[in-house]
Amino acid sequence: MKVEIWSDYQCPFCYIGKRRFEEALKQFENKEQVEIAFRSFELNPEAERDIKMTQQEMLMKKYGMSQADVEASSQNLTQQAKELGLDYHLDKIVLTNSFDAHRLMYLAQSKGKENEMNERLFKAYFTEGKHIGDHATLANLAEAAGLDKSEAEALLSGTAFSAEVRGDEQEGSQLGITGVPFFVINRKYGISGAQPIEAFLDTLKKVWAEENPLQMVNDPATGDVCADGSCSVPEK
Repeated sequence: MKVEIWSDYQCPFCYIGKRRFEEALKQFENKEQVEIAFRSFELNPEAERDIKMTQQEMLMKKYGMSQADVEASSQNLTQQAKELGLDYHLDKIVLTNSFDAHRLMYLAQSKGKENEMNERLFKAYFTEGKHIGDHATLANLAEAAGLDKSEAEALLSGTAFSAEVRGDEQEGSQLGITGVPFFVINRKYGISGAQPIEAFLDTLKKVWAEENPLQMVNDPATGDVCADGSCSVPEK
């Protein structure tokens, strides 16, 4: 079973959804048969790398929210994150462009460090208030995730993996993905949003049952059977 997760490192529900899915996966009896792939999605692909506006100011301007509304929303998100062991500090968020962070994720994937890099980027943004558009910061995060810092710096100074990131975004659009997090299972089933743990677990079980309908109740190697045009007769 393959699960592809479209997300952006600046999406608070993506980190929450990621953790809920991980908790569901821990409870899934066939978890060793599940392959996870992280896909790129930018909430604001036109964003500048350096933005002076705060998260609160952006929300108030973009959505016409009052300061009280923003604070209430932030408290709600922080509580949801806390219930999953995540420590959100939304007042420290540094707005930026996430394209290079997604490129860095592809480098990590090529080195087998995608899980570490994915987690490190989310934590840097939502917990530590780091500037994940800044190349020096990204190189340090790459090193913390187990990558070679000089290799990360070389990547960030060039255009490597740009096509892969754009490819993910185009593919997501073709699949009808307009918001994240979005989970695609076996390119047949879709889950939109940071659903409850139970919803993720039920879906994993449902998909597994549909695609693996026979549930063996004994070891196939035991018992008397006929195969390959002959029957094995047990000795008396």
